[in-house]
Amino acid sequence: MTEEKRITTETRGHVLLIGLNRPAKLNAFDPQMLAELAEAYGELERGPHRCAVLFAHGEHFTAGLDLAKVAPVVAGGGGLFPEGTIDPFGLHGPGRTKPVVCAVHGRCLTIGIELVLACDITIAAEDVKLAQIEVKRGIFPFGGATLRWVQVSGWGNAMRWLLTGDELGAEEALRIGLVQEVAPRGQHLERAIAIAETIAAQAPLGVQATLRSARDRLEKGFELAAQELVPQARTLMQTEDAREGLMSFVERRAAKFEGR
Repeated sequence: MTEEKRITTETRGHVLLIGLNRPAKLNAFDPQMLAELAEAYGELERGPHRCAVLFAHGEHFTAGLDLAKVAPVVAGGGGLFPEGTIDPFGLHGPGRTKPVVCAVHGRCLTIGIELVLACDITIAAEDVKLAQIEVKRGIFPFGGATLRWVQVSGWGNAMRWLLTGDELGAEEALRIGLVQEVAPRGQHLERAIAIAETIAAQAPLGVQATLRSARDRLEKGFELAAQELVPQARTLMQTEDAREGLMSFVERRAAKFEGR
């Protein structure tokens, strides 16, 4: 008997909605759920969508990893993401080139924070409670928190929460840059979708080039990333979307971008 899908997907215009769907287990990630999320990110990458929104069904974003089921796979050297999918944490294999907006609420523990850090923009419900509690379980974060949280919040702000496992709320997460906006519970998802739709209305190739350039700065350093600015701009200037952008400006109308 086939198990119920752990991840839902829905297309809304140019936006792909990706939902964590194991609410009876507080959306705790087992191997099936991790694999399905990677498949959804692969759908985003290969499909016509221009942006995605990652959210959760139920009362909580996620209680973290279902360690009893995931730990044996990791300890045994097994892979968590099927071949041909996209690692949603951006740590292994080819990365995604399209933006993801995250909407979090309720409990957002361990792997949930790492998903937030791997996304591009995060909207938090005012009731969100976040905690990176691996140090309380005898392990450490291995989904990217140790790599990205320092980058996002600075050493002291990251270590305050990574080393203690303490819980932080929406306003503190906003203060240290972990999330970008706080919205009332029930409105956070619609706010995330609105931002994703705004991104999707822009020139897709320009959006992807912006993401790539920003990542190059973080991964390759300032000088190497700077060397790519003019060549990338020159390539974009030769696209149909760039011509459409110019004509829409001249004709004082909204641009209609096709990603070409």
